[in-house]
Formats: sequence, C-alpha cells, structure tokens
Amino acid sequence: MIIKILSKLFTFIRKLIIWTILRVIILICIIFFTIVCYFYFKIPPMEYLLDARDQGSVTLLDKNGDIFAWRGKQFEGSLRSETISPILKKAIISVEDKGFYKHIGISLRGILGAIIINLREGRGPFQGHGGSTITQQVAKLLCLLQSEKKIEQECRRATLARKLMEIPFSIAMELKYSKNEILSVYLNRVYLGAGSFGFEAASQRYFNKSAKVVNLAESAMLAGLLKAPSRFAPTRNLDLAVDRASIVLNLMFKEGYITEKDKIIAEINPAKLSNKANELIGSHFANWIMNSTPKELSTATSEDIIINTTFDPLIQQIVERSTEEIFNKYVKDDSKAELAVVVMTKDGLVRAMLGGRDFKNGNHKFNRAVQALRQPGSAFKPFIYAAALDQGYSPNSIFFDEPTEIEIEGSKIYSPKNYTGEYLGPVTLNQALSGSINTVAVKLANEIGIEKIRAIANDFGIRSRIGKGLAVALGSSEVNLLELTSAYAGFLSSGKKVNPIGWFDLKIRGEKGVLMSADRSEGMQVIDQNASAALLYMLYDVVENGTGNRAKIPGWDIAGKTGTSQLMKDAWFIGFNTEYVCGIWMGYDNNTPLKGVTGGGLPAELWSNIIKQLIKQNTPSSLPYLIPEEFEKIAGQRKDDDKLIQQYKKNTSMIRALLDTLFGN
Repeated sequence: MIIKILSKLFTFIRKLIIWTILRVIILICIIFFTIVCYFYFKIPPMEYLLDARDQGSVTLLDKNGDIFAWRGKQFEGSLRSETISPILKKAIISVEDKGFYKHIGISLRGILGAIIINLREGRGPFQGHGGSTITQQVAKLLCLLQSEKKIEQECRRATLARKLMEIPFSIAMELKYSKNEILSVYLNRVYLGAGSFGFEAASQRYFNKSAKVVNLAESAMLAGLLKAPSRFAPTRNLDLAVDRASIVLNLMFKEGYITEKDKIIAEINPAKLSNKANELIGSHFANWIMNSTPKELSTATSEDIIINTTFDPLIQQIVERSTEEIFNKYVKDDSKAELAVVVMTKDGLVRAMLGGRDFKNGNHKFNRAVQALRQPGSAFKPFIYAAALDQGYSPNSIFFDEPTEIEIEGSKIYSPKNYTGEYLGPVTLNQALSGSINTVAVKLANEIGIEKIRAIANDFGIRSRIGKGLAVALGSSEVNLLELTSAYAGFLSSGKKVNPIGWFDLKIRGEKGVLMSADRSEGMQVIDQNASAALLYMLYDVVENGTGNRAKIPGWDIAGKTGTSQLMKDAWFIGFNTEYVCGIWMGYDNNTPLKGVTGGGLPAELWSNIIKQLIKQNTPSSLPYLIPEEFEKIAGQRKDDDKLIQQYKKNTSMIRALLDTLFGN
C-alpha cells in the first residue's frame, strides 16, 4: 500500500517537473520569439546603419587640390559586399567568421570554444576571445540600436547579459537582412585605425585606392586591422602591420582561398603605404586650420567637410628640410631649443607653417607659430618707425644715440641701454633701425606717443595685448609669430593691413555648393603709402648694412628686421622679398636664455636658406621702396638736421672743456 502511494507520488512529481520544464521552455521560447520580433521590427533598413560615427570628418586639400591631411572620423559609405574586392572579402571571412554563409547568426560552438580558451588563459569567460560571428559583431557595432552614449558604453562591455541579448538581435538581423546586407553593414561600420571607419575609407587612407580594387597583400593588411586597429595601423607601425598581414595570408591559405604560391608572393611583396599616407606633412598647418574655421564645420562637425586651403606642400618641404640642415649643422643633438616658421605671400596666403621641431607626427601638438606668445624684441621696432614716418618724420631725421634717462610719471626713471653698450652720437632714423639702436627707438616712441604706436600695431594685425609703458618700444609685449609675420606683409602691401589666410572655402563632400568662403577683402590703409615705401627702404637697409646682413641674398632686394628679446630668450627674423614674407622664431619653451644666438644669427641664416630655394627659378625684382631723399621730396620735408648736429657737437665740446677745467686732461 505504501509502495503504491510512493509510486504515485513520484509519478506525480515527475509529471509536475516535466510539466514545469515544458512550460518554462515554452515561456522562454515565447519571450525569445517576442524579443526577436521586437528587434525585427525595430531594425531599420540596411542603408540607415552604414555610418557608425558620432562625428563627421574633415579632409584638407592643398593649393593644388590634393589631400594633405585628414581630421575627424573618415567614412565613405559606397562599399557593398557585392562591390568589394573579392579577395578582400575572402580575407575578412577567413579572419573573422569562416562559417558566415552557413550559420543563422550565432555559433554556439564558437562561443563555447572562446569561453574555454579565455578560462585557460586566466581571464573571465567573456574577456578576450569573443567567439562572435560577423552577425554578432554587427549587433555589437550597432549596440543593439541603443544610441545613448552611456548605454552604448554598457553595451560594448563583454558581459553575459550583452552576450545573451546579442543572440535574438543577431537572429532578427538574419531574418531581416540577407547575408550580403549584413556584411555590407560590417564593412562600413568597423573601425580600422587612423580615424577611418569602414574598409573603403581605410583603403583610401592607407593606399589611396578603393577597397574595390585592392590586391592580395593590401587585402591581408586591411583584414589584419580588425584584431586591433590602432595597434596594427600601418601609419603607426608598418612592420607590425606586415607581420599581422602574414598571419591573415596563412589563414586564407588554410581555408583554401589562395594557393601557397599566392601567399609567398604576397609575403615577399607586402602592401606599401601610398605617398599621401606616408608623407605626414603640414600637421601644424592643418591643426591651425581646424582651430581657425567655425567649430561646427571643423572640430565638431557632424558632416564630411572638405576644406580648400592655401597650403603648398613643396614650400613646406623646403621649410622642413632647411630647418633640419640648420639644426644639424649648428645645434647639439640633445638641445631642447625650439623654433617656429611661417611663410606667406604678400597678400597673406599662408603657404607653410612649422610649429616646432617635431613636425612628423601628431594631431594635437603645441603650435609655437600660433599658440606661443613671446617677446619680439627689436622685431617690434618697425611699428615705431612706421608711426614716425606716417607723422612726417624722415628716414634721415637726426636723433642722438647717447645715455638716456626718461622720467615717467608715477614710476622710476627709464634708462634704455644699447645691446653693444656703445653710443654713436647723432644718427639718422635709418641708421638707428639698421643698427637696432635702443636709445633712439625709445626716444622716438616717447615723442610720438605709445598710444599711437599701439594703435598702429593693432591696425596692422597684432591682436595680442600690447603694454602701455616705454619698454614696448623694445619689444617687451608678447606676440605670436603668425600675427607678426602678417603685420610685416602689411609693410610690403603699401601700408595696408594683411590678414593671414589659410583656407579659401568649405563644402560638404559630394556637393558642389560652397558652405562658406574666407573673407579676402582688402585690408584698411594703416599708414600712408609713401610712408610705407620709406619704411621698406629702411628695412631693406637693415639687411644690406645692418643687423640682418646674414639674410642677404646677392642680386635680390631683401628687407627685414632682427629681434632679440631681453636676456636673449627669443631670437627672431621677419623678412620679405617681393613675393614671400617669412617669419622665424627660435627659443626654449621654458624661457632659458639662448647661448650665442641672436635674431641676426641662426634665424636670419635659416630665413635666407628657405627664401633662396623658393626664388631660385625666379627673376630678381626690386622692392617698391622710396629712398629718403625721394620721400622727403614727396612729403615736403624741410628739417635742418645739420644745425642739430652742430648744436650737439657744440654742447659736447662745452661739456668736455668743463670736465678738463675741473679735473685736468
């Protein structure tokens, strides 16, 4: 009796368990089917899923219309699984999912195998190898269509919940799309290093050709990027990329996609980067453009923008090559000395820019040509002489170079000293600028008024803050190289303000219309044209007979000004011929004084080396200057400077006689 009761009880319990399990299975199936249906109807048409980026891209073209730099996240969405190079498709399938065309979106065998490998290697079951099919990887790339940033970060974590959710999502995609459509989404969304999203953008970035026509070696290198795109990017480490491509070739051979002969030939002749990808030129210029164009159309754009710039790669190469030659010749290998160079045309079109000695790599480097504020020293003096000439002074006006003390209300007496410690007595303004005499510059500034000088400097394009004390006359207020160089372009352009221009227009890729054009309107007239022509002569004389003599180029009219800041922390030379204006700064980032380097030394020699190469095929032309006598005739000068000199000599003789009487010979 008891046995029968127990037997019935066990039968009931067994049936209850089976009933419960069946219903749980049915419930799970219903839930699973519901989730699959939910994803099926939520998934949009394939074309909406091709672009994975949260930010657009910027392609920068040089003056010839050729690409020289990329910024942002590059993407080109025309590629499809049907149009991709067949050998590239085989390489991708060999590396990522050998059974792609056979499974229904998931591979339980692959997942279990990956878990076992991860556990053997001491990692968590879902850390490291994923065992995911291409369909599951697309699910991860789409982040289960959860677009919020925080949710996306959670989605991309290797967790059990995410893995479980990938299964119904992957099956829904297999039901919604064909295999070729799923592969097309993958080909366009996957990140492949160097800011490139999708195989088409990556192929253009690395090889300057479409992914539709890449060869076996190039296909293997591109497919090899899938494992770790930033690490294996050929622009970062080509040797590592080649080694990874060799592994891909072995996998393709193992799968029967290529012969052993094909593999050997591809290994002997690995993929090579295109010249464009390998040049890495103009990074400082590109960064300047990105920061000088509207943020919404550059650094924060959601579109794919093309910017036509003024950049000249040939001039940039001359600048970089000349810089290396000068530093290799004169500067110690362990020196931390830095420099900046700007080359522009007389109308302000910036052709080349160097923001430091490290000009080969990096998108976020410190650009000393634009970002560094340094004391210009005597390179600021032309603004004083420009103001003087504009007020009627002549290059032949006489001033006295002598120990000077100027009383400043509410401050100590200001006593400027010359760099040489010597004083020459009566000198013309032309001689004072040519020899960079400090006492005369300060006297002249005091006569004219600092406010007038500040106003002229601002009008010529100096945007940095200029001080109000007399020390401004000796270049105590900090400026950047770009604004100082463009101001000198104003001297060359008949006294008109010249704005530095780095780009012509911006447009969306694929569209003919221009979104925005740069302002190229003529600048305001800052000083009289004749005064400007007289200033050109004075700057010409600086190179011919003064401190800028090292920049001299035989047979050519060259004008410019040297500058050495207080305690020799900065050395400058800004100069021009009829075609180009070039500015050079040298110094240390930490303001350590330079040893034996002044503006008339290495900066002037580097300037000369650069300009010589720029004009070697050109015919010499004359600067449009006015000699002092011509300027005086036009301006109606009527100063009797001989009387001033005689008075100076008379006063000097009287002082000497008095000293002889008091102290003897």
